[in-house]
Amino acid sequence: MTEVPGTDLASLRALREDLHHHPELGLHLPRTQRAVLDALDGLGLEITLGRSLSSVVAVVRGAAPGARSGPVVLLRGDMDALPVTEATTVGPRSEVDGVMHACGHDLHVAGLVGAARHLAARRAELAGDVVLMFQPGEEGPGGAEPMLAEGLLDAAGRRVDAAYAAHVYSADHAFGVCFGRPGTQMAASDEVRITVRGRGGHGSAPHRTLDPVPVACEIVLALQTMVTRRFSIWEPVVVTVGRIAGGTKDNIIADEAILEATVRTFSGATRELARELIGQVAGGVAQAHGLTVGIHWVEGYPATVNDPAEFGFARGVVEDLFGQQRFAEMPEPEAGAEDFSFVLEQVPGAYLNVSACAHPRVEDAEDNHSPRATFDDAVLPDLALLLAELAIRRCALGFG
Repeated sequence: MTEVPGTDLASLRALREDLHHHPELGLHLPRTQRAVLDALDGLGLEITLGRSLSSVVAVVRGAAPGARSGPVVLLRGDMDALPVTEATTVGPRSEVDGVMHACGHDLHVAGLVGAARHLAARRAELAGDVVLMFQPGEEGPGGAEPMLAEGLLDAAGRRVDAAYAAHVYSADHAFGVCFGRPGTQMAASDEVRITVRGRGGHGSAPHRTLDPVPVACEIVLALQTMVTRRFSIWEPVVVTVGRIAGGTKDNIIADEAILEATVRTFSGATRELARELIGQVAGGVAQAHGLTVGIHWVEGYPATVNDPAEFGFARGVVEDLFGQQRFAEMPEPEAGAEDFSFVLEQVPGAYLNVSACAHPRVEDAEDNHSPRATFDDAVLPDLALLLAELAIRRCALGFG
């Protein structure tokens, strides 16, 4: 295969390091967007910028016979960083206080730019069109939904037929190994805020009050019992109360206490049941003590579900390009969440993980989101090639 200019490690590393030095948060990433546009300049792509967020959508038109009526494939690369103070001792370092590319999205951008260069140089092989999705806000508040609302899936003039994304990991597997699973790969993630409402008073006379603090504590324990007694052990549910707040002083009983929890589920039915039961349990415990609760539910990302056929295709591409030893199937899903799930709800596709572990001992490597997470960007040429080949080969397959 002829080497494509700009897909070598030095070129892609330069882009990745620039992004790593200048991370941005959330939906509005003006510097990152400008860096992407500069990196795509001269490739002859059809580019659309987001109206409500700093997204970039670029369409690569195929030039193989029949390409204009062939499949449309979407490739995603998320662009945002995390509010983490970097504590790494090797590699590029953030120059922005309190902000770090701790999840490797700088590699995702560089990898997708490399894929764009492959695709632009190999248009004659491309029997369809490719939509490149450079997405802000994956770490929150979520950039996939607004991009979908702005017409992402119709950017090529006809509907996207298949979608793929690859996410780098700083731990879990040896460098260069791709991993994933058919079906559910990642959890749905929701937030719930429970306000326990009582009646405050003096700490020396709790019988004259309706103390919300012990009731809040009882709710925490009851939620854990709910998980183990109301759900099948084959349908995992995680309810973690990460914050409890109530009161201002040791001798004052407050009017209310607040619980904030994350809820992770792996199917739509379990997700709905968890929402129903959390309300029942919290309300029932409070009522038993003469108190009331208010429930505020913030719906997050749905479960990330790989289409079995598209996952099998993507796995085959990995093994053909790099060898069978470079793929490992995950035995069970992970409880993290990912907003590419919104795309996969509308389009069959696959979400793969790629190890960029920089530590000689995988078991000692810091995981994504750690301030000490490090990524070996030597994986970038392979990541770019994988994304490009997924699109080229999927277009060649036609409509199945």
